[in-house]
Amino acid sequence: MSRHHRTPDRPDSNRTPDRPDSSHTPGRNRAPGRTATDSPKRTRRTRRTRLAARTLTLTPQRHPWLGALGLVAVVLAGAWLGLLIVGTVRTPVGPVNTTMALRPSLSGGTKINISPLGALRLDSHVAPVRLDVDVDQLDPERAQALVDHPERISGLQDEVVHDVEHGTLDLAVRSCAAVVLGATALGLAVYRRPRRALAAGGLALALLGASGATAYATWNPKSVLEPKFSGLLSSAPSLVGNARSIVTEFDVYQKELARLVTNVTKLYDVTSTLPAYQPDPTTIRVLHVSDIHLNPASWKIIASLVQQYKVDVIVDSGDTMDHGTAAENGFLDPIKDLGVPYVWVRGNHDSATTQRYLEHMKNVHVLDDGRAETVAGLRFAGIGDPQFTPDRSVAPGGDAAERLAGDRLASALRDQRTKGTPVDIAVAHEPAAARETDGTVPLVLCGHLHHEGTEILKYGTRLRMEGSTGGSGLRAVEHEYPAPVEASILYVDRDSHRLQAWDEIKLGGLGRTTAEVSRHLPEENQPGASPAPTSSSPTASPAAR
Repeated sequence: MSRHHRTPDRPDSNRTPDRPDSSHTPGRNRAPGRTATDSPKRTRRTRRTRLAARTLTLTPQRHPWLGALGLVAVVLAGAWLGLLIVGTVRTPVGPVNTTMALRPSLSGGTKINISPLGALRLDSHVAPVRLDVDVDQLDPERAQALVDHPERISGLQDEVVHDVEHGTLDLAVRSCAAVVLGATALGLAVYRRPRRALAAGGLALALLGASGATAYATWNPKSVLEPKFSGLLSSAPSLVGNARSIVTEFDVYQKELARLVTNVTKLYDVTSTLPAYQPDPTTIRVLHVSDIHLNPASWKIIASLVQQYKVDVIVDSGDTMDHGTAAENGFLDPIKDLGVPYVWVRGNHDSATTQRYLEHMKNVHVLDDGRAETVAGLRFAGIGDPQFTPDRSVAPGGDAAERLAGDRLASALRDQRTKGTPVDIAVAHEPAAARETDGTVPLVLCGHLHHEGTEILKYGTRLRMEGSTGGSGLRAVEHEYPAPVEASILYVDRDSHRLQAWDEIKLGGLGRTTAEVSRHLPEENQPGASPAPTSSSPTASPAAR
């Protein structure tokens, strides 16, 4: 009986039999089965070790994208650190010393910091990197030489362009080195393997090349003609410059960049006060305001704009009051001290009482029922809002009443053109009424919606809508952030009476001190465009409507 149970050489029926030569074959592992000499504890430990090895081997294969994302994150972080630490170039541009740097950005473009005045933003390119140019200081010797010898300004263009080209080339080389070294160094610190670090550096170089190609493909040299200035409002006219007739076939970028450097030089040359702004004598400057809504601070802002921009005429497209009561009439008295003509149309918050009060002011020109007047060399015509809804609770006529008023204004405009006295600028309060003048006037101004906007209507009339110059008045704090104070400077050619350009001015609302000025050009005034016709009448025939 005991002989039947003592069979050590018999293979277990529950195990795979061992191959006879497996234990003697070089390079081959023993079969995973447990022999008679294996202990259960050792077998379990061996199986756990092999299972862990298989898990470590299979995990990267199941989620390869995690490793790729990690590498991209390391590359981006290293490239940013490299640009931040060593990707900066200090170079002179004309008479000023500047610091140039590339910075990560979602929108791209160029930012020129002119401390302490503010900053200029240019939509120069679209790429994940932004060019930052800091105007550090004025070189006294070079600036004084330019002031003492104004004839050298004619050669400033070539000097500035040469300096900028030299600086950007140096910046490009330094940025490439900074990006590659930064990504490689961080990759080595994270992965501790040279091959992975070199892969991070190569990927960084590829990303920088793609960014450069995108910037080159989207490069817009005309962006210097439409800058956006933020900072001290009083320095905006001197920095942005006045609008001029745009002549075709000239190098926009070089000339405007030289002009910008010249203006900065003049600003730094003055120690106590800003330089006197010299407006272009070939333009008529129109200040467009709207929807003041009883904000007394608006008059100080308007007076400052009149002085800084040497405004020739102010156009108010209505809602100067809030309830139109006789008790509010004293609010209008500062208009007499603005020193320039004031063209006004009635809004839906302005009453007939308000209109009669303004009609008795010497420098105010009230336009209603399509009446036309020539003010500051321009022919204006306008119509008051047919609705009076100071509490905004009722709309007696709605859009139908506004369109009917617009039709009356359009008819008056056609009559003026038939008489040989075409209107240059029409004014209405409501955009719905303003749209009805399409095809009868080159430019129509309106307000009411408390935000700025520009639109070319179907038959060629340009509709220019102003925001609230009173920051929405008493409703300025209804929302999370106070409404901004908005106004525009319109530059009109004195000979053709055509719009050359306009500056959108936006000030921080109640309790804020920010200021921003954006320059815009009509499509027909862009460099290389066909010159606009000099006739005041639009090309489209209103009869087609």
